[in-house]
Amino acid sequence: MNRTEYRKCDKGDDREDIFRLRYKAYLANGIVTDIDNRMLSDDLDETPNVHLFGVFVDGRLLSTLRIHHVTAEMPWSTSTRAFEDIVLPMLEEGLTFVCMSRFASDPEWTRHYPQLPYVTLRLAGMACMYFDVPYGLSTVREDHAGFYKRIYGSECISGPRPYPGVLSKVVLYRTDAHTNTETFFSRFPFFRSTPMERRMLFGKPALGEPEPLTILPTTRFIRAA
Repeated sequence: MNRTEYRKCDKGDDREDIFRLRYKAYLANGIVTDIDNRMLSDDLDETPNVHLFGVFVDGRLLSTLRIHHVTAEMPWSTSTRAFEDIVLPMLEEGLTFVCMSRFASDPEWTRHYPQLPYVTLRLAGMACMYFDVPYGLSTVREDHAGFYKRIYGSECISGPRPYPGVLSKVVLYRTDAHTNTETFFSRFPFFRSTPMERRMLFGKPALGEPEPLTILPTTRFIRAA
């Protein structure tokens, strides 16, 4: 964590670097086929409720995660697209969600940093706290579902379905963002964060306030305190 930094990649070269990393990781894992421009993106990267992050270790981009804050007013997300019949009724009940998707890590570096998935998925937990949502949603490959279940205590709420552009089928997992919090933190104390870190990651800067380019994890400060 001391060597990690998060960057919001909403524009410019950072976005293209993320799209190239996605393609590299997905191709290596047999999720997609060859793409001429060697980048993987879709229209959900452009929605007003999207947050794109790059995770850098020692200044090198090693992983990425896409997060959508899903509401009835802004329902766009991977989970809504793949499982509309499940997600939309929940939105009509007044529920809101954080949907994480497009998790990718550099296959050449993951074996050197086996902690990388945890450092990356820490973003989703912070998003649930910042937006104060009751649930977190994950649209994942069937063979990766157990990992999300172990980390977040998620439950599967769908059967497997195809997803556009992905060779393998996906399932929808849901975690209770409120009930599981203390159990979650007791198992993974490095997932804790400060309100300031969460605001810098997901909040909109006030008028005249510069947008942070890099956000350092605050876990070490909590531990010191």
